[in-house]
Amino acid sequence: MNNILDAILASDTTAEDFAHLDLPPSYRAVTVHKDEAGMFDGRASRDKDPRESLHLDEVPVPELGPGEALVAVMASSVNYNSVWTSIFEPVSTFAFLERYGRTSPLAERHDLPYHVIGSDLAGVVLRTGAGVNSWKPGDEVVAHCLSVELESSDGHNDTMLDPEQRIWGFETNFGGLAEIALVKTNQLMPKPRHLSWEEAASPGLVNSTAYRQLVSRNGAGMKQGDNVLIWGASGGLGSYATQFALAGGANPICVVSSEQKADICRRMGAEAIIDRSARDYRFWKDEHHQDPKEWKRFGSDIRELTGGEDVDIVFEHPGRETFGASVYVTRKGGTIVTCASTSGYSHEYDNRYLWMSLKRIVGSHFANYREAWEANRLIAKGKIHPTLSKTYRLEDTGQAAYDVHRNLHQGKVGVLALAPEEGLGVRDPELRARHADALDRFRDDTPHGPTADAGTPAGRDDQSIRSV
Repeated sequence: MNNILDAILASDTTAEDFAHLDLPPSYRAVTVHKDEAGMFDGRASRDKDPRESLHLDEVPVPELGPGEALVAVMASSVNYNSVWTSIFEPVSTFAFLERYGRTSPLAERHDLPYHVIGSDLAGVVLRTGAGVNSWKPGDEVVAHCLSVELESSDGHNDTMLDPEQRIWGFETNFGGLAEIALVKTNQLMPKPRHLSWEEAASPGLVNSTAYRQLVSRNGAGMKQGDNVLIWGASGGLGSYATQFALAGGANPICVVSSEQKADICRRMGAEAIIDRSARDYRFWKDEHHQDPKEWKRFGSDIRELTGGEDVDIVFEHPGRETFGASVYVTRKGGTIVTCASTSGYSHEYDNRYLWMSLKRIVGSHFANYREAWEANRLIAKGKIHPTLSKTYRLEDTGQAAYDVHRNLHQGKVGVLALAPEEGLGVRDPELRARHADALDRFRDDTPHGPTADAGTPAGRDDQSIRSV
């Protein structure tokens, strides 16, 4: 791995040089283990600790198939699907790997007793498989997490509708929280040149998800002037939704859980902000009954910020805790678009407020390649910015996932893989200088996580690695 890192850090390494680098037989990767899938049985979700289930293992480099690439991962990030994987909810991801493994001899590679997780990366192409023409060794790339087979006609209008659509690193193996990752080459996109490795790795999943959910015709189709209610507006998803609303001429109403997070939204340019902790909304009277009076109080607070208007779009992802309120406060003919259920999957709402007011509920899941490409293009142009707040070393991924699980973070949490320190990989310093304030927006009040020493590849400590 040191030879690969040296080649990446050198300024004169050619594509031919990368193509002739020897690949190591194994690499470090963050994994969960199949024989530990029941380790949290009997514990409440909140009490399940990713630090107990995530391992740093030495794993074999997988076989490269047609239309695939092996990528040296300089940096990755933690998403909520990494948390779900680590706590084996809603089901163990090994069920996904088993199902995928039955689809073809090539897919059988993914059905292993360990799962290399992670759905983001920024890095350098090392090898490409048969039939690949658009990418070559040495290309600096980021990857989106949509894995598709496209052997069915269903996926050719919108690849998210492919019957064999999966999320890489969650429903497939060989993910991005590792020194090497295996991806399909139709996941690759150019790395934004003004960003460091860790900054470039952080937007992929959440930026593309927010783009489809809010901007795309497959989601809410936001337009200028729309009032957009954004839950968790300073978080991994919400921070991109807030930026898209502002960049698209809409009016974001940002719901956050603290004054610190409210201040981050103000730095992004938002003016209408609700601190739900300060307002102490109690949408549920008890485990089984919601309180419509609290919906009305919430709606009244929104109208005070919008000049008396209800919201056109609700950007939903908390799920059970908020969904009833979201349906209620949406204007007549408005849209509730949902991509997750981090507070619970069983949603309850009063259907009278949906059908009698002609509202729509739209389900949205990640993004197709075109949507992901457009979202990445906006990052590359400096129109939308990474919301990285903290960076960990690969061996500290368990702590990073714990922070996300317990909502101790803001924006996105990054992880250094091969990158020996933060700040490397910037190829366009002039563009970076123009957006320096925006790039540091989420880091100003957040201590950086433990990062590696400058002279050691990603803090490599062979004493902490187990072979699989």
